[in-house]
Amino acid sequence: MFTRIDKENYYLDIAETVSERGTCLRRNFGAIIVNNDHIISTGYVGAPRGRKNCIDLGYCQREALNIPRGERYELCRSVHAEMNAIIHASRERMLGATLYLVGKEQSTGDYVENASACAMCKRAIINAGITRVVIRNTKDKFTALYVEDWIENDDSLAGNFGY
Repeated sequence: MFTRIDKENYYLDIAETVSERGTCLRRNFGAIIVNNDHIISTGYVGAPRGRKNCIDLGYCQREALNIPRGERYELCRSVHAEMNAIIHASRERMLGATLYLVGKEQSTGDYVENASACAMCKRAIINAGITRVVIRNTKDKFTALYVEDWIENDDSLAGNFGY
């Protein structure tokens, strides 16, 4: 008997395919924004248009400096997948939307453990009007986060680094 994939994993599979365009040597993420069962936008990790990507340069500055994940993103050449998806959509179409996010480690191909949007991307997601973020943990398991919780429990006030 045929088993139909659930909607959450359907969209996560698409986000995972989008991640395959990423150009980071450390980890690549793919993001899609969905509203009312319509894909509004997609985004993956990559340098700003016209600049060289880490895969073209052959090194990652943050990796070379052994910077922990979630810290010192000003040293990263790339625009994050979430940001790229938001940049390519109008706010009106993102109001009430869900952002689906999948990350994979470049060195192993494994899903990023405890993946989350970074502090900068969280701020952009909040301002975009997105209400939910679904993050893939395994091929069929995921975590759904509500952006309202990020507003009510403002982790930027704690002074913690990373995620």
